[in-house]
Amino acid sequence: MMKGFLGFLAAVLLLAVAVPGYADECTNRGLLDTMYCDNDQDLVADNAPAGNCKDPSTLVFTYTPVEDPAVYQDLFSDFQAHMKKVTGKDVIYYTVHSNSAQVEAMRSGRLHIAGFSTGPTGFAVNLAGYVPIAVKGDEKEFQGYNLIMLVKKDSPYQTMADLKGKKVAHVSPSSNSGNLAPRALFPALGLVPDEDYTVVYSGKHDQSALGVVHGDYDAAPVASDVYDRMVRAGRIDADAVRIIYTSQRFPTSSFGYSSQLCPDLVEKIKEAFFSYRYTEEMVKAFDGADRFFPITYKDDWAVIREIAEATGASYNEDGLKAMIAKEKEDAEKKAKQ
Repeated sequence: MMKGFLGFLAAVLLLAVAVPGYADECTNRGLLDTMYCDNDQDLVADNAPAGNCKDPSTLVFTYTPVEDPAVYQDLFSDFQAHMKKVTGKDVIYYTVHSNSAQVEAMRSGRLHIAGFSTGPTGFAVNLAGYVPIAVKGDEKEFQGYNLIMLVKKDSPYQTMADLKGKKVAHVSPSSNSGNLAPRALFPALGLVPDEDYTVVYSGKHDQSALGVVHGDYDAAPVASDVYDRMVRAGRIDADAVRIIYTSQRFPTSSFGYSSQLCPDLVEKIKEAFFSYRYTEEMVKAFDGADRFFPITYKDDWAVIREIAEATGASYNEDGLKAMIAKEKEDAEKKAKQ
């Protein structure tokens, strides 16, 4: 973990000075890193011009590391085959084990196409030139999820107020439903994280949920879609827990590409996403979603950006370094247990 952390910092220092020539012509950058430009003011990086873009022989794809990576590598194999057919390029799966590592991989050019968790999407957009274009959905709408608060079924906790003075598992510093949303929404319910209860980072939504079942944590805020998949897969017994809070709906993981890819390739990638229909296994795994539904970061991620702003989260290098430090601290704590 330390090696990866130091590697990331080295990459940040290197890339900070490796600004593409076209960035000098930038008339608007907004919150984007100096490597990128947003002249059309849609809050994401403009596509790299033809003379300054990347056209890799092999496309690298990955999905958010919130659960077992091996499961999703198999699940997305048919989509990768479809992407290969449409783009004419080989497509391989790149396994990442943390949100920060996924952002680093796209920023450094090692990752071209990805699905990012809801919270880290903002980091990927601002720091890695990521362009979100889709969310899992169906013919009518994109798929959303809720923040839910889980407690053990036989626990005495019936309301949020009952959790004062207890140990509650958040997911990771960058997680929307697992950390940012609780910090933004819970104070209005009379429950302030880190003040009214002790926050412990579990690393993943499934680990938070299982930790509640096993008695490691008194409660845990998790994404409802992850919880539902765990119940269907038999990884958690719905009768073993209770849900004492449910929030409004948020968009699920985003899918998109690196803005540094060549325009012609970008168009083929978009075609691959929107012409694809999920396999039966994917429909089952993704709560009935059967396709990639088009979205924009500017409009559909507005509520997520508002939550980040309310919690003081910064989608910049300092914010990502803070996230990495938290991930490292939590990994060290787990290693000592």
